[in-house]
Amino acid sequence: MCRPGCRWTSVTWHPAARVGRRDRDSHWGSDVITARAAATFEPVGRSVATARGFVRDTLQGWGLAELIDDAVVLTSELVTNAVIHAGTSADVLCLRDESGVRVEVVDRHPERELPFVPTRRGTPDPDSEGGRGLMLCAVLSAGWGVEYTSSDKRVWFRLEERAQPVGTRSAGPVLPDDQLPVSDSRVRVAVVQVDRSDTITSWNEDAEALFAYTTDQVIGKPLTDLAAWPHTPGTGTGIAEALRLSRWEGSYGLRAADGRTVPVYACHLRIRDASGEPSTVCLLVRERERAVLQSPLRGPVVHGDHGEGSGGDPLEGLLGSPAPDDLDGLLQRTVERARDMLDGDAAYLLLATDDETELEVRASTGLPSARQRFARVPVETASGRYGSARMPAVHEDLAAVPGAVPLLSGTGMHSVVTVPLKVEGRLTGSLGVASETPGRYGNEEALRLQFAADRIALAVESARLTELERLRRGSLSFLVEASELLAGTLDPDQTLALMAQMTVPNLANWCAVYTMPEADADPVLSYVLHEDEERIDGIKSLLERVPPPDPDVRLGVRPWNAPADAAHNTALRSSLRRLALGGLRQPGGEVPLVATAAAVGGETVVFPLLARNRVIGLLVLGRQTDERFRQETLELAEDLSRRAALALDNARLYRERTTISQSLQRSLLPPELPDIDGVEVEVIYRAAGEGNEVGGDFYDLFPIREGAFGFAIGDVCGTGPEAAAVTGLARHALRLLAREGLGGPAVLERLNTAILEEGSRARFLTLLYGELWPRPEGGALLKMVCAGHPLPLRLKQNGHVTAATEPQPLLGVIEDLELFEEEFLLERGDVLLCVTDGVTERREGSRMLGDDGLAEVLGGCTGLTAGAVAARVLRAVERFAADSPSDDMAILTLRVPED
Repeated sequence: MCRPGCRWTSVTWHPAARVGRRDRDSHWGSDVITARAAATFEPVGRSVATARGFVRDTLQGWGLAELIDDAVVLTSELVTNAVIHAGTSADVLCLRDESGVRVEVVDRHPERELPFVPTRRGTPDPDSEGGRGLMLCAVLSAGWGVEYTSSDKRVWFRLEERAQPVGTRSAGPVLPDDQLPVSDSRVRVAVVQVDRSDTITSWNEDAEALFAYTTDQVIGKPLTDLAAWPHTPGTGTGIAEALRLSRWEGSYGLRAADGRTVPVYACHLRIRDASGEPSTVCLLVRERERAVLQSPLRGPVVHGDHGEGSGGDPLEGLLGSPAPDDLDGLLQRTVERARDMLDGDAAYLLLATDDETELEVRASTGLPSARQRFARVPVETASGRYGSARMPAVHEDLAAVPGAVPLLSGTGMHSVVTVPLKVEGRLTGSLGVASETPGRYGNEEALRLQFAADRIALAVESARLTELERLRRGSLSFLVEASELLAGTLDPDQTLALMAQMTVPNLANWCAVYTMPEADADPVLSYVLHEDEERIDGIKSLLERVPPPDPDVRLGVRPWNAPADAAHNTALRSSLRRLALGGLRQPGGEVPLVATAAAVGGETVVFPLLARNRVIGLLVLGRQTDERFRQETLELAEDLSRRAALALDNARLYRERTTISQSLQRSLLPPELPDIDGVEVEVIYRAAGEGNEVGGDFYDLFPIREGAFGFAIGDVCGTGPEAAAVTGLARHALRLLAREGLGGPAVLERLNTAILEEGSRARFLTLLYGELWPRPEGGALLKMVCAGHPLPLRLKQNGHVTAATEPQPLLGVIEDLELFEEEFLLERGDVLLCVTDGVTERREGSRMLGDDGLAEVLGGCTGLTAGAVAARVLRAVERFAADSPSDDMAILTLRVPED
């Protein structure tokens, strides 16, 4: 029975489809709905990818991993029809029952007819532009249909779980013994369990044997601390994200106890205990033993009478396994299926660059060392060029046409067939299959491979564009973060370290930075970093033996073969020496260099560090394997080098100016304080402002004549270099005038005149000036003038604190000053404390330390030495408020010892 306003239309039925009443609330057919998930997607292009992710995540969470590939492909086609062709939003509903899953896609365009042209057999025409999504439904699903209402159109498909023997997940054919995977020792399966915070809670004996950590060493530590995760900015899943997926399978590295990285193949399964607490169980084997854990590749999908077009083709179902937006997985699966389809010994796939002038190696199988992944070859036909890119080509024997396919040179391959990948007539890549047997392939194989390539070209290009967009977004985020880090320091050494740490391991396996102290000087090796810390010293020793790269800016970004050549020659000499010594290990420095050969054996690229139209250094990035740098990585590294060069030059200029400034400031400070018999002296000085050694506060203590010493402590209005200039004038004038035999009032009056003569640069000055005469019988005679300065405090042995002088007018304000001198005797055990207003005006909110607070601190210093008194005053000032002092501060302490 149909609902009012509803028309049920069964367009195409698979023989295995169940026909029954559709109950939205609880049933479809005879199966009970056990789970449901729904989402709505707006009519924009990115909704298709979002819908794929929604269906993938939903089925993964329901434990239907074997249905994900087909469901994602069909959902992608149907949502594309809705949001792109119908131009409306789309609702996606996933229904789980006891035997499978049903996915419905609803759009708001009910008048739209079925988009295909029936053929005489009543099926969609494969050559028509429309209806291909429904063709996939007919081929891949167990049943499908279309339902119309007055307001929407609902296209649905159903996928059945495949029946499997109890206790098995999948089964494969019986293989001959010589085709079984090889293991050189007992296979060890490490079982590691981590909790919701990624902390290791279980570590079995095989894990101890594989990675050399005992259980006690790793329990309670994050697994992310041990994982060496392969990462390219903006792409891939991190270890933390992988541990939170319901199931994850793939390769990464774990750092062993000896520092080396052990490549492993891992299978993660997320579980929960009886209390509902989630955790992840990780099964790990050596990478070369991955067959123990790796899920077998899904074979071609054949659906009874509707298998037309699938026909056992090994590339069938490739669009959904792996998902199209997983480019590396898609390309690797493609070359493996292409090799199997033509029964070849090797296969490879290249993708075209944006300008279509070059092809870049992206995936290969059966070739040594991945045949330098990301290596580039030109497209156009010429000597040594890749001439078979735009049209299918067959080479019966490469020995007869050497150089026809440079990628296969030296691999032992003879027969090869290559076909282009094209989208709307535009070259997007090239797919090739090779055999060691001459004459193996002909035009028939080329047609089969071209047919397969045409079927996957659009998916590959879509995945490539998705990856490119991810890379661009990741690159932008990477550069923003790098710019913030580089802008956060003005230390050249820290800038060098940041430059290297941002490139390793994100962009390269190792990095070296050369700097140029002067414009025409040779580059100097300044910093080396490798992702394996144990190899840093070896690479540094190797690079020190190699002439640095040429800093000529006209050379631009370029490869640099010297490190790899030097490492190779060192390894060769070492091998010959061992042979000459009868296999004995040679002493000396050759051993670490030999171990370094593998670390620098890949491509090495030099980037000039250009700032303000001159080269200030060189950034060297290297690979340790045959894999090349991809173009996007080189462009990102070049952008980083420009930002790093400017940051390094700014830091260098800042250091030079700071050094000059500090040298000038140090010249304003008095030299070493003289020793005074019978009197202890201590001075503490703090200048406000970062990088300032001298400010507006100053002090001095100097001999005037035999048995007489002058001392001064003052405060110039303001802080920084302007105040420091008046400081220098005051300190030097005091010394000259005092040694002329003038008394304290005359010295200060003439200094006042000198300050006023500075005109607009003049600043008023508070100053305490005194003369000290130690007495042979003990004690010291003091004569002092206090011109507007905080009064000095005198501490008696009994703890009594008094002001030692009277206040008088400050300097630099009025011309005619009449100052007077005060005289008193500093007895045994007495202390004279002189400070600037940075001490007495220390504030915390509305509170101020003041003269009374300082007197209270000094009153508790009875019996302390001059140094201890000064230290206690400084500590009291710092503890009075939470923030750092904002004013210059000087403390001068004189004390006559008891003995």
